[in-house]
Amino acid sequence: QVQLRESGGGLVESGGSLRLSCEVSGSIRRLVTMSWFRQTPTMQRDLVATIGPVINYDPFVRGRFTITRDDDKNTIYLDMKNLKPADTGLYVCRYDNVEAGFGAWGQGLQVTVTS
Repeated sequence: QVQLRESGGGLVESGGSLRLSCEVSGSIRRLVTMSWFRQTPTMQRDLVATIGPVINYDPFVRGRFTITRDDDKNTIYLDMKNLKPADTGLYVCRYDNVEAGFGAWGQGLQVTVTS
């Protein structure tokens, strides 16, 4: 089993900053792709940022959000700045072991941005 421990969500004012963390109970070597998704009220999960062989962002957050990884700590981070109310949602960490063809979801954490 792969366990994902997420932290860093909460309430923040518009224009503020927040850091999300996702710690994996195993190695996140190069063939492991890590991502952050935002879950909508209809349970749809939209990709916010992903880091693997390349880094990709939702155009809405590009320039404001930064995804990084610390392989020694088996942890990824999402640094969010200039937050907007539209960023509000349930942020879910995603683990994908490309080599093994195995993936896992975190439980998600709430981010609420007030106007």
